[in-house]
Amino acid sequence: MGTMKIWVDADACPKVIKEILFRAAERRRVITTLVANQLLRCPPSPYIKTLRVGAGFDVADNEIVKQLAVDDLVVTADIPLAAEVISKSGHALNPRGEFYTKQNIGERLALRDLMAELRGSGVNTGGPPLFNQSDRLAFANQLDRFLAKHAGK
Repeated sequence: MGTMKIWVDADACPKVIKEILFRAAERRRVITTLVANQLLRCPPSPYIKTLRVGAGFDVADNEIVKQLAVDDLVVTADIPLAAEVISKSGHALNPRGEFYTKQNIGERLALRDLMAELRGSGVNTGGPPLFNQSDRLAFANQLDRFLAKHAGK
C-alpha cells in the first residue's frame, strides 16, 4: 500500500476548508491535490498540488475517481462522487465534517434524487444551510482524526 493522498473536489469547496486542508497537508506531509476546472491559488508547498481539468459536467469528479487509490481521502459535497469513492475503497468527507460511508451513502443518494425530483417539479427546496463555524470545526476535527489514523502508514 502506498502513501494515502487527499483529493479535493475544489470547484465548490469553501475557502476556509481549503485553508484547513493546506495546513494539514503541511503538518502531516500528505500530498493534497485540488482538482478544478478553473485556475486555483494555493500556497507554495511540496505537499499541495493543483490539477486543472477541462470544463464540463463531472470532469473533475471523473479525474478524481480515475486517480484515486485505496484509502485515499476525497473532500467533496458531491454525493455521486462520494459513492464512487466508497465503491473504490476510498474515504469521502464532506466540507461540513461528515463522512460518507457504505452505511449512509445509499440513503444520501436517494435523498439527493428526491430533492432533485422535487426541484424539477417546481418545489423550492431551498439550498443547503449557510456554512458556519461549527461546520468548519467539525471538518477540522474529522480531518485530524482521519489523518492521525491513516497518514504516515
